[in-house]
Amino acid sequence: MTFEELSGDHAAERMDSVGKALEEVLYSALPQGCITVGVYEAAKSLNVDPDNAVLCLLATDEEDVKDVALQIHFTLIQAFCCENDISILRVNNMARLAEILAGVKQGGEPMDLHCVLITNPNSSTWKDPALSKVNGFCRESRCMDQWVPVINLPER
Repeated sequence: MTFEELSGDHAAERMDSVGKALEEVLYSALPQGCITVGVYEAAKSLNVDPDNAVLCLLATDEEDVKDVALQIHFTLIQAFCCENDISILRVNNMARLAEILAGVKQGGEPMDLHCVLITNPNSSTWKDPALSKVNGFCRESRCMDQWVPVINLPER
């Protein structure tokens, strides 16, 4: 096995590990009411209290790539998050994200899962090892000039 194959295996393993940690973060934030779902709702929350945000997820499917308005929103949210030192990830598996966040539905309306903002509960410091792992991954990615890393949530 070559060095490239070894490092490739390690990178895939690490991405799976971060994907599982992200899933843990979502499951632990959900009952605490620390999740804001939707592009506009997340933007409003970021505008009101950016210091309370700990992680921003931008999710897309293949058909969303051609949605220019959505891409403009993403660019603005990414810039805001980078400027305010908020960890940000892109998630490719919207179906899995919908499964995890099924408890957030409001009045039976379909959720806008394109942007998911995770905040600190009650403005306190949230000590979650899974969140620390995800934030560490985001920091390392920024050091490698990958400002918005892409994560796949693990399938069930």
